[in-house]
Amino acid sequence: MTTVVVPFEEVQYLVETKLKNNGVSAEHAIKVAQILIHADLRGVNSHGALRTEHYINRLEAGGINPEPEITFSQTGPVTGVVDGDDGFGHVIADAAMHHAIEMAKENGVGMVTAINSSHCGALSYFVEDATKHDLIGIAMTHTDKIVVPFGGKEAFLGTNPIAYGVPAKSEKPVILDMATSNVALGKVLQHKAEGKEIPIGWGVDKDGNSVKNPSKVVSLLPFGGPKGSGLSMIVDIFSGLLAGMAFGPHVNKMYEDLDKKRKLGHYFCAINPSFFTDLDSFLTQMDSMIQEIREVPPAEGFSNVLVPGEIEQRNEERNKEIGVQLAVTTYEYLKS
Repeated sequence: MTTVVVPFEEVQYLVETKLKNNGVSAEHAIKVAQILIHADLRGVNSHGALRTEHYINRLEAGGINPEPEITFSQTGPVTGVVDGDDGFGHVIADAAMHHAIEMAKENGVGMVTAINSSHCGALSYFVEDATKHDLIGIAMTHTDKIVVPFGGKEAFLGTNPIAYGVPAKSEKPVILDMATSNVALGKVLQHKAEGKEIPIGWGVDKDGNSVKNPSKVVSLLPFGGPKGSGLSMIVDIFSGLLAGMAFGPHVNKMYEDLDKKRKLGHYFCAINPSFFTDLDSFLTQMDSMIQEIREVPPAEGFSNVLVPGEIEQRNEERNKEIGVQLAVTTYEYLKS
């Protein structure tokens, strides 16, 4: 399967149009498209425009509410809950992080759970948003079971990603966005769409054997053995149980039962460094930390040492100029 490079503005317009033509409001279609193109620009195509067809399929089946009434209830000085009314997770998550940011500006910390949501895309978008306000951002979300817990034979956990964003003064923010599995399922799906094999260790078949054919993947493995498995459980607690949503095997599946609402939960936190230390000193020290890490002598086989998010930030700068890479099938679908 071949790929094509397309100007990101065109891709964003195509996604917006596709969503609006399927009953999504202009406001929500624009936000979803922004978050999808954010991922494509950063080279994380698994969470980009590739997902549009799936979202449309869920819309048509009734699994996503195209006209949700999203509400916010502030439950304390620094806490709140966003009820997404089963709409697009991207819009719901954006609202949740917005409220967390506003509380953090006023009271130092803001923590918001989102309920009755759906897939919200790349978490890097939301934590990066916090850094634009000189705040630290944290985001977590759970997914349906596809990861085998350490020591087990069957899937129980989701890929359950977690993300952090930390602002700096003159340097770009540090953005750590990672699945707690070896890879996100979206990367397996991306390789499948592009007709590529996957590396050994990404996924296992029904017998628990690691496979190269993405079509044979039944489950994923946690990164780092018990460490990734344990962190995945914590993410599920914060975004599932703390939000009053389901956990692990009880989470509605993304690619099955498209008529069912996902009922996902998310967790967002914004932290204001100025409530803990001098803000300018913090940002300046972040610059120093980033610069000094880069000066660490690289190991054999590496050209230099990078900080989390730096590769994606370089991708974004380049792809804004040359365009984003899409599977031909994705591009053709968007234009149809």
